[in-house]
Amino acid sequence: MSKIYGYCRISTDKQNIERQERNIRSKYPNAIIVKEIYTGTKFQGRLELEKILNAINPGDTIVFDSVSRMSRDADQGFELYEKLYNQNINLIFLKESYINTDVYKKALTNKVDLVGDKVDLILDGINKYLLEVAKEQIKYAFEQSEKEVSDLRQRTKEGIETARLNGKQIGQKKGVKLNIKKKEPTKQKIIKYSKHFNGSLNDKECIQLIGIARNTFYKYKKELLSE
Repeated sequence: MSKIYGYCRISTDKQNIERQERNIRSKYPNAIIVKEIYTGTKFQGRLELEKILNAINPGDTIVFDSVSRMSRDADQGFELYEKLYNQNINLIFLKESYINTDVYKKALTNKVDLVGDKVDLILDGINKYLLEVAKEQIKYAFEQSEKEVSDLRQRTKEGIETARLNGKQIGQKKGVKLNIKKKEPTKQKIIKYSKHFNGSLNDKECIQLIGIARNTFYKYKKELLSE
């Protein structure tokens, strides 16, 4: 019997994973809900999603609240989409239902009744056109999701620069040691902002935003990666 998986993911502590679960259960009450918290921006780094991908069989379904829960990288997202489609896995996106795999499948299997000479060539051309339209819609959905991450990163950069111009201290003052009591809160900030975890900022941007010494940042980052 085919299974329905509902995949929920949040990348910051300000998001509510229960909302995603409610949305999925409202449409698919019997879905097997799999939750992912504090993960990377690319699907390879999403351990719970990987477990689903390793367990699914042809005919199974994965339901996402939105396309951004599957991947925020357009190229990788579309690559995964096509891979699962070719494995006969049904994909459902509640907020972008126009790219659900059943819609894509209709484009691939579209039948047009025509008669006359060269009809096969005409049908082939129509079906290729419909396929390309479907692909473009899917890619666009993933590209929009990826753009959200890029826009957030740009706004963060602008915020750092605005603070600097207004005289705010950016980064930790030289010679000032980080209070050990701030270790865990600082680690949580690294998880939140660093592109190696949940965020989209590079190391330099994280150091500036958090206000932490370079050596301390890399020490905490190393500890987090080894956990």
